[in-house]
Amino acid sequence: MSRVETDVLIVGGGLGGVAAALAALRRGQRVVLTEQYAWLGGQLTSQIVPPDESYWVEQFGVTASYRALRDGIRDYYREHYPLTEGARSERHLNPGLGRVSRLCHEPRVAVAVIDAMLAPHRASGRLTVLQPAIPVAASVDGDVVTSVTVDHDGVRREIAASFVLDATETGDLLPLTGTEYVLGAESRTDTGEPSAAETADPRNVQAVTWCFAFDHEEGADHTIERPAEYERFRRMQPEFWGAPLLSFTAPDPRTLEPVVRTMHVNPPIVERGASDQRTDAGDRDLWEFRRILARENFRAGFLDSDVVVANWPMLDYLDGSIIDDPDAETHLEGAKELARSYVYWLQTEAPRPDGGTGFPGLRLRPDVAGTDDGFAQAPYIRESRRIVARRTIVEQDISVRLRGHGGPATFDDTVGVGMYRIDIHPSTGGDNYIDVECAPFEIPLGALIPVRMRNLLPAAKNIGTTHITNGAYRLHPVEWNIGESAGELAAFCAERSLEPAQVAAGDALVAAFQSRLIEAGIEIHWPEIIGY
Repeated sequence: MSRVETDVLIVGGGLGGVAAALAALRRGQRVVLTEQYAWLGGQLTSQIVPPDESYWVEQFGVTASYRALRDGIRDYYREHYPLTEGARSERHLNPGLGRVSRLCHEPRVAVAVIDAMLAPHRASGRLTVLQPAIPVAASVDGDVVTSVTVDHDGVRREIAASFVLDATETGDLLPLTGTEYVLGAESRTDTGEPSAAETADPRNVQAVTWCFAFDHEEGADHTIERPAEYERFRRMQPEFWGAPLLSFTAPDPRTLEPVVRTMHVNPPIVERGASDQRTDAGDRDLWEFRRILARENFRAGFLDSDVVVANWPMLDYLDGSIIDDPDAETHLEGAKELARSYVYWLQTEAPRPDGGTGFPGLRLRPDVAGTDDGFAQAPYIRESRRIVARRTIVEQDISVRLRGHGGPATFDDTVGVGMYRIDIHPSTGGDNYIDVECAPFEIPLGALIPVRMRNLLPAAKNIGTTHITNGAYRLHPVEWNIGESAGELAAFCAERSLEPAQVAAGDALVAAFQSRLIEAGIEIHWPEIIGY
């Protein structure tokens, strides 16, 4: 087994991990970044989920480096794709014209931009990226993580670092290092949150979704082999769903009433803008919802069909958790089998607007997903293990109703900002959606500091939130901000021979760290706006 020594080890190359690496590297730290899948970028790339962002994303509320990522994606299309002159001239180009986001795009383009952002650091020798690599063990001396061992494509590598950041999708370093953590739903008694469950249940987590990419070839038949579990999923009907899972019906997250969606194949573009997330989730037509390439943005003949990502409520896997569950592998396969079954249902039984059934021309796009079958490399994971933190963010901190107003939710030790409704998908404990109007919020430094561990930091969805508040802090730009601030904190501590808890405990140190974040282009406060 080889041994590597570095300043900062970041395990997990999702959005938080990439942002953490960039932050530490710009401060002169040596970084080792490990990632399980072929693509860096996590939910944006290997999970093929276009960015979920706030209404104000084009104006404020994201870090400068996250904005550089978004600008880089748009520039990539302008430089390499045959856009129409109208599309090319749009300042806020949306390649897919999807309704969910102002920037719906192919995951591969995000990979190219992320790789370009990291390329100078790899060339300098300060950044080492290990792919594919998964953590398998850790060495701990008291409250300090001394090294983490990863399986790097079949080879064991021990990596020693002064600071270790857990940017994995499910908080994988927490059990390996003995770090105190929470999983699943806390009870109302635990947190005082009105939306919390009566009884705590670590097995009750938000559903995972195995997304897929597709287009449509008129007159062709691309029907896949009938999945082995198709009949089981075809019969499945959660009691709160209002229809079978394999249908176009699902609950409205805000009203919980069953709503029948539509799917119009390659419809004409009526609205070029994304939906106004304050009043409209944009999900009524499934084709338009997460469309990542729209024919009308490109010169005639470039695309025969739009390209769409399916990340829809009907794909949410409810049978069990993939975290700390003895049947985790079974549930992972079950999530993918549900997605296969939904593809087969779309191709053979789905009601068409013309009164017929089935879309046999629906074609999976392996090239878009970076896989052999058109399904994402990894499931979309909404909820992680979460550290027991010096400060836990609860519903009372950010709920508009509980706070009595929709103005920004502030923390004295803020290290960033975010905005999204508290949006909790149906869960493995049998819960329906929990959807709560949310204030624009800040990210408190205390939520990044474990109660005991001295050199381990969370850098993704594993900060000190609850099952409820994770629903707001889990989205793309917030995860990036968390990772970037964690990377900055590791560098700040390294330069001053401090530990993260010492920074959090001193008002002068918090102020100095906040000044450093502002210098780096990290917004730590919102203007006076109202949440939704």
